[in-house]
Amino acid sequence: MKLSLQTENVKIMTTKYSTERKEAIINKMLPPSSMSVAELAKQEKIPYGTLYTWKQLHIAKTGQEKQPKSENASISTKEWTAEQKLATIIETSTLSEQARHEYYRKNGLYSADIESWKAVIIKRTEKTVANVKADKNELKKLRSENNSLKKELHRKEKALAETAALLVLRKKQDALWEESEDV
Repeated sequence: MKLSLQTENVKIMTTKYSTERKEAIINKMLPPSSMSVAELAKQEKIPYGTLYTWKQLHIAKTGQEKQPKSENASISTKEWTAEQKLATIIETSTLSEQARHEYYRKNGLYSADIESWKAVIIKRTEKTVANVKADKNELKKLRSENNSLKKELHRKEKALAETAALLVLRKKQDALWEESEDV
């Protein structure tokens, strides 16, 4: 039913919608179907602002919060774990551009977020590769130093054993000379 209001020189047209139709449309905007307000406005030929207001009033009245469309959409991307970010990068890398942008909208993401995550992962990977190379060089240096120290220790042990043997022989010689002098 269309109502017409006239104030001064402005004529305003308003449409009254039945409660049943209003509820049916609101249900289309809420989970599980979760149609977008813009899409529903085109389909039902009802102004976007009207649908948005209905949805907000329904949520305020019933206390029903918007349900996240994915497990990641319920938390801020700043709170995502590295695993969630990597999984998102991998998942979106195989999608077409249109599907990727739809995924971003569905999960409340921005392409700039994904690109910055990629850059961070690449940078960390490069640092890790550089660290691995540095660690390998350090390990090689330490092994070489260890081998030279082992050789030096072995040489000193041989010299010590030889010195000990000479001392024992000298004591025996001194003991023999004392015996021969006594005789």
